[in-house]
Amino acid sequence: MSDERSVAPGRGGVPGKAASDAELEAFLKKAAELAPAGAAARGRLVFALDATMSRQPTWDLACALQAGMFDAAGSVGGLSVQLVYFRGCGECRASSWVADTRALRDLMVQIDCRGGHTQIGKVLAHVRREAAKRPVAALAYVGDAIEEDVDRLAASAGELGLLGVRAFMFQEGRDPAAERAFKEIARLTNGAHMRFDAAAAGRLAALLAAVATYAAGGLPALRSSQGEGARLLLAHLK
Repeated sequence: MSDERSVAPGRGGVPGKAASDAELEAFLKKAAELAPAGAAARGRLVFALDATMSRQPTWDLACALQAGMFDAAGSVGGLSVQLVYFRGCGECRASSWVADTRALRDLMVQIDCRGGHTQIGKVLAHVRREAAKRPVAALAYVGDAIEEDVDRLAASAGELGLLGVRAFMFQEGRDPAAERAFKEIARLTNGAHMRFDAAAAGRLAALLAAVATYAAGGLPALRSSQGEGARLLLAHLK
């Protein structure tokens, strides 16, 4: 994969409150400069975010939790991570694959929410392309809504399952349509669907750390972990 690029062409977005277009370009430039993970990496993890406006009320909390996930990923040896996010009118971006998860965390917290529809289909298609080049252990997705054709998403999820990519679908809130879609994507990839809110912040942080452990070392590493997140995650996995 080339350095930072769009997952799919966009036609601009709604201006954000916290970041100008110049700041976004600075984000992309910085991401392109991040050193790629070494060839010895044991596993690859795609971390994808819904950054549309519906997540704005809890965005600061979610960013703090998600940043904690990158810290946890950095403590797991042999793991490379890619950040994908979507927002606005067709904007969907992916970073380089990196081992320096602290730098990726710092880039992530610069993202602000912008109005637009969900683009989960683009995320799944992107992960499928990446997995076809080189194995991807897991997709960790954080979102709160679904505005796409669920049958098409299910077809893409099935392809990921055939490639051995487990999707861990973290749902913010209790939207029933999102819950049905996220559960189906998780089922078709032998992954897991889990819900979180402000009251369960610590639980999400532990689960995200467990996903990083799984991506680096598979089920054996997860089973040998002593953390609460590992136990919760194993309870959802086949």
